[in-house]
Amino acid sequence: MAKGKKSVWFKILVIAGILFILAGIYVGYKAYTGWKGNVSLNGRKMRSFYIRTGATFADVKDSMTAGQILKNIKSFEWLADYKDYTNHVRPGKYLITDGMSNNDLINMLKTGRQEPVKLVFNNVRTKYQLAGKISKQLEADSASILKVLNDSHYLSKFGFTTDNAIVVFIPDTYEMYWNTSPTQLFEKMNASYKKFWSKDRMDKANKAGLTPIQIEILASIVQEETAQFSEMSTIAGLYLNRLNKGMKLEADPTVKFAVGDFTIKRVLKRHLEVESPYNTYKVTGLPPGPICFPDPRVIDKTLDYEKHDYIYMCAKEDFSGFHNFARTAAEHAANARKYQNALNLHNIK
Repeated sequence: MAKGKKSVWFKILVIAGILFILAGIYVGYKAYTGWKGNVSLNGRKMRSFYIRTGATFADVKDSMTAGQILKNIKSFEWLADYKDYTNHVRPGKYLITDGMSNNDLINMLKTGRQEPVKLVFNNVRTKYQLAGKISKQLEADSASILKVLNDSHYLSKFGFTTDNAIVVFIPDTYEMYWNTSPTQLFEKMNASYKKFWSKDRMDKANKAGLTPIQIEILASIVQEETAQFSEMSTIAGLYLNRLNKGMKLEADPTVKFAVGDFTIKRVLKRHLEVESPYNTYKVTGLPPGPICFPDPRVIDKTLDYEKHDYIYMCAKEDFSGFHNFARTAAEHAANARKYQNALNLHNIK
């Protein structure tokens, strides 16, 4: 080979070697920046990061940038592309810790290792209030949750109606993922409902002559009648007595539910005249659905109802929250007069 040709090839090899070394340095630098700590939370140890259903990698980058979570967005973008996260974005609520590396962050997001949400829905009376409270804790909005709770065809597959399906939402703390869909939510709640209704509780319901749904409807009335746990079983027994005798329940809380005004302090004749399947002064038997979401303890108090002969009750005139119970209409009339007089004395309309 001629001396000139050798010189050209030598130069080519030198250049190629330099380029190879530079490429190695570049890849090494990218790897280093990818694996070193890149998350900065401005003094916080951790924070939640949300990725909505249908979000793209561009959306993730925008959220990271807007939240000032990363020191270097470019290194995150490079490693995300290298690990093919850009095509595998998973929605959810993720717990990001200060100092986390790009590699750990991307692995968490790509595999969908979410932080579960503690779902709580206490102190609600209607499905609309329930949907509103849940929508503040999960990704699903209240409209999409209500759509499921008002879908008679879907609910019939589980043996429920649009009136009674909310019995599956027994107040407690439930763990689930933030991006749980409304149908997944209902199915998870139904599974918990089935576990709640153990053989022991089922046996007690059968003994009372009621289904689990009916027990929860009755428990919802008991819960709205009193905050005193000591008399809940007495009240449950009273309403069972009326049911067994074919008498109307005549429960004031059902009237408030029918009217849609839970602030009513004194139920008047005009309230009793409202036409509604929930007005137990108008209809015989239990209403078609619960009038609140009864606490599990109230459900158990209802299952452990007290056996007695009471068929009437009236709030005590001392406004203690307790009730006077009666076996006869005459006894009840006397109790009612005392309470009405107390209302008038305190100018409660």
